[in-house]
Amino acid sequence: MASTPIRIVGIDPGLRRTGWGVIDIEGNRLIHVGCGSVETRDGLALASRLLAIHDGLRQVLEDFAPVEAAVEQTFVNKDGVATLKLGQARGIAMLVPAMFGIPVAEYAPNQVKKTVVGAGHAEKNQIQVMLKILLPKAVPPTPDAADALAIAITHAHHRGRAALRMKVAG
Repeated sequence: MASTPIRIVGIDPGLRRTGWGVIDIEGNRLIHVGCGSVETRDGLALASRLLAIHDGLRQVLEDFAPVEAAVEQTFVNKDGVATLKLGQARGIAMLVPAMFGIPVAEYAPNQVKKTVVGAGHAEKNQIQVMLKILLPKAVPPTPDAADALAIAITHAHHRGRAALRMKVAG
């Protein structure tokens, strides 16, 4: 008896470029479905950029119909203003799937690296090498799209625990 694939969208939030990656999981198999990024123009007002992220992610969800979503948690850097703006983009990245009734899990950057590469402090190029192994048909057009696929893979590996955490918290 064949199992029904579960479609997951991974989202790597960013104000300039928000990466997205969609995979199907079928048992232990990971299948690349699509990936890309939503880009905003630097000169636009913050509200317009957030709206562009919203509209772009909404289109991705309409086109690919995932049933679960995963978003990377924001790391705090030295620039407080930049961290706040990234947090706003992340809020949109969590809001859009929620508007579709899709549960959203969150993963720390180190957890994504540890899951995909095996080391929590892996370099970006190590993630891209592992993506070629785990999803050979994937050709991410941007580093953000590659990161989003890594986030989706992380959720595929940890989704049982994430569902339990959401149930306990809810």
